Amino acid sequence: QVQMVESGGGLVQAGGSLRLSCAASGTTLSIDTMGWYRQIPGKQRELVATVTSGSSTNYADSVKGRFTISRDNAKNTVDLQMNSLKPEDTAVYYCYVRTIRWRVYWGQGTQVTVSS
Repeated sequence: QVQMVESGGGLVQAGGSLRLSCAASGTTLSIDTMGWYRQIPGKQRELVATVTSGSSTNYADSVKGRFTISRDNAKNTVDLQMNSLKPEDTAVYYCYVRTIRWRVYWGQGTQVTVSS
């Protein structure tokens, strides 16, 4: 089992920045990929960014050049630096972990609201 604790959401004006953090605990040696997804009410959860244990990253086209994902394998943490935020980035952001056996875990979610 893997448990995650997220922090860093909040309210920011368009053009501003926020940093999300996620710390994993439990059977962390089994973790392969960590990342962030987001969800707007009534819509499917969508990929924001992921990073593998080998540091390969993947970003949604909508956030490329604005968001940066980083990972500390020793601390089992993954951060998402979000710059140049837009109102359409408003969503609940979920920390994501996938183990080497393809089991997926989700954080509790943190609200990000970008005002225009």
